[in-house]
Amino acid sequence: MNVTLANVDYLVLLIYIVALFLIGFYLSNKEKNNADIFLGGRSLKWWQIGFSLFSANAGPMMLIGFASIGFSNGVVGSNFEWLAWVFLLLLAMFFLPHYLSTKVSTMPQFLLLRFGKPSYNFLVIYSLISILVVWLGSALYAGGLIISQIFNWPLMHAIILIAIIASSFTAIGGLKAVVRTGVFQSLIIILSSVILTYLGLKRIGGVSTLVSSVPDHYWKLFRPASDPEYSWIAIIAGYPVVAIYYWCADQTIVQKVLAAKDIKEGQYGSIFIAALKIIMPFIFIFPGIMCFVLFKDIAKPDNAYITLVTQLMPHGFLGLCIAALIAALIDTVSSGLNSFSTVFTLDVVSQFKPMDEAAKHKMGKWLTLIAAALAVGIAYLFSKSGKGFFELSQGLVSILAPPLSVVFLAGIMWKRVNSLAAEIVLYGGGFVCLVVGVCHVLSFPSKQAWPHFLLLSVYLFLALAAVMVLVTLFTKPVYDKSLPSLIETNRKSGHISKNAWLGWSMLAVVMTALYWVFS
Repeated sequence: MNVTLANVDYLVLLIYIVALFLIGFYLSNKEKNNADIFLGGRSLKWWQIGFSLFSANAGPMMLIGFASIGFSNGVVGSNFEWLAWVFLLLLAMFFLPHYLSTKVSTMPQFLLLRFGKPSYNFLVIYSLISILVVWLGSALYAGGLIISQIFNWPLMHAIILIAIIASSFTAIGGLKAVVRTGVFQSLIIILSSVILTYLGLKRIGGVSTLVSSVPDHYWKLFRPASDPEYSWIAIIAGYPVVAIYYWCADQTIVQKVLAAKDIKEGQYGSIFIAALKIIMPFIFIFPGIMCFVLFKDIAKPDNAYITLVTQLMPHGFLGLCIAALIAALIDTVSSGLNSFSTVFTLDVVSQFKPMDEAAKHKMGKWLTLIAAALAVGIAYLFSKSGKGFFELSQGLVSILAPPLSVVFLAGIMWKRVNSLAAEIVLYGGGFVCLVVGVCHVLSFPSKQAWPHFLLLSVYLFLALAAVMVLVTLFTKPVYDKSLPSLIETNRKSGHISKNAWLGWSMLAVVMTALYWVFS
């Protein structure tokens, strides 16, 4: 990857870094509320929630990875964005009322109230490991690799610098600093991506030329069932298993919705990020298709994004695109750091050492720095193990999603489900999924013996759901400690937002139209 930056590009990057620190530190100097470090005093507005979710979700691997999918496969990767609205609807209209009614601060606390201490302990451990490996270690490694290649720096120097920048304002300002900088970073990512898409389309000669310049299957959202990578069956059946956990129960994502001023702000924020999902394939995946049309002789899927940036962007805008990559990276890392400190402080330290708000605030700061140091160490291990280990970690996490999706769905949908059923699915199912995941990734006993990992997730989900149902039906229900049912929660909330449902209905119409166009 050979990127030549001019002085004006370095000036844009400098302005970006200065603006980032001003926004991040300005908040922490202005507001001294100790609760800000974890849930921002539960005061976030819908647009803050939406933009923060966007920037946390739009990590460097999305910018690079989606362009790669577009380059080699066309629009099929758009399914992972355009199907997300269904699960954001689940979060906003079904999970969120439960979460806010109990005033929980973390996802493990929800399982504590619903199923008891053993289920709670499982998710505490899983959340901490997941945040360290997926949100922090792998993001630092992937982003550090990109930054080191752009600036020709040693990899570990880039990783350490990113960790220092992300942890500095996160430790001091907490979630509100993460959210405020997330809004700023979202605007940079969207602006630079829109400019890149426009310049690519202009160079090609318009939409009609772009459409006719690639194979027909590049414009199909659903591939035949025989497709080894993106079978329509794997996407329709497998994606929901991972998406339920990612959008409705992952600490780093849900924490921003938990910090909403009220349930309406949380619901509107979810609608806003779902609406932003409409444009994401056009500005993230389409550039990869454009790179295939313009530079397929000199580009490869993995460097499609950088190739298009360096070939099309004039100096100054080139610096803006590099700033967008850094923005995506830093916000992903800062969101992970804040979530780690929240879970560890409220769900681990608080069990052994009662603390007032000031002590929690101080502990959260130190844990943010400790998490950053641990993440640097994990990123170093990734750098020594190679890309295969990175892919292994991603695969194992996706395979481990089924037990968590089953338990969280049952937890809010079925009041009769008891703690024994949850513990069997979490511990027993988690162990089975881990073993299956390792065998699948290592192709043991043979590669032909295993289905696509998304289909495998479906089989595991259905099996664990059956276990959950059978154990529940053949054991005694325990109602006294369980949370209200979904119907009871909605009844107690006193209202169902008609505007929110109207928003989701409009989104459904738009998404249906998109799938009709690309069918």
